[in-house]
Amino acid sequence: MSKVETVLGPISVDEIGFCLMHEHIVVSNWSMRQNFTEWFDANTEIPKAIEELKQAKALGVNTIVDLTPINLGRDIDIIRRVSEESGVNVIAATGFYWNEEPWMSGWSAEQLAEYMIGDIEVGIHGTGAKAGIIKCATDHPGVTPINRKLLEAAAVTHKHTGIPISTHTSVANRSGLAQQDVFDAVGVDLSRVVIGHCGDSDDIDYLEAILDRGSYIGMDRFGLDSYLPTDKRVQIIVKLCERGHASKMVVSHDACSHIDFFADQGLMEQFAPNWNYRHISKD
Repeated sequence: MSKVETVLGPISVDEIGFCLMHEHIVVSNWSMRQNFTEWFDANTEIPKAIEELKQAKALGVNTIVDLTPINLGRDIDIIRRVSEESGVNVIAATGFYWNEEPWMSGWSAEQLAEYMIGDIEVGIHGTGAKAGIIKCATDHPGVTPINRKLLEAAAVTHKHTGIPISTHTSVANRSGLAQQDVFDAVGVDLSRVVIGHCGDSDDIDYLEAILDRGSYIGMDRFGLDSYLPTDKRVQIIVKLCERGHASKMVVSHDACSHIDFFADQGLMEQFAPNWNYRHISKD
């Protein structure tokens, strides 16, 4: 029986059940957390995350993939505690976000891959919890030289370990296709890749161009209506199902129990009131 790594150990694929393929539990900058104790209130935010996943589980969600990359505040101790106390399986990621940080220039793709391979084969941060998926990202700057290196590091890790890749993209610059170009050049099996945030687009030609190369597409931002309203997201999925692509789409929200992109956390709820782990199940 095939197995998949969760943060509490491997499970059989039959135990995955209804799985949200692109979510986050906590996104909180490590540098700010280490320097300012008030930046992240663990005593408030961890119980909140547990309760939110319990509510999702009550609606049938059995597993989530937490695609928080290393440099976006991935905290394996929080992820494990939330999984254990909520009863929801959580698959954690390794990999790097698209932000170009100064230290990235001096490291090769192969050197970066060594750290990701360690997350997969040994475990994350001494916990023994192994990453089950590789995260990488391209955003509005497109595939810059550093971004290409990060994509190539993900590709090297994939080829060494065989575990799948899931990405963040910007549909505005059709960067899903550019990601596939990089992966293809390095020899990645594109059928083992989810090109993320494709649900932000209503461009059928763009989406089918990705699908035609064998990758999955992530219809994974339900609740972020400012990018594309829910009814349009549903219409695009229906069209793609009618065109024979039902088996190549995964759904999710890209939601976070806590995200420090907003100084005022209340703004997140005003910005996207349906952006949570329950929206697809309920609505």
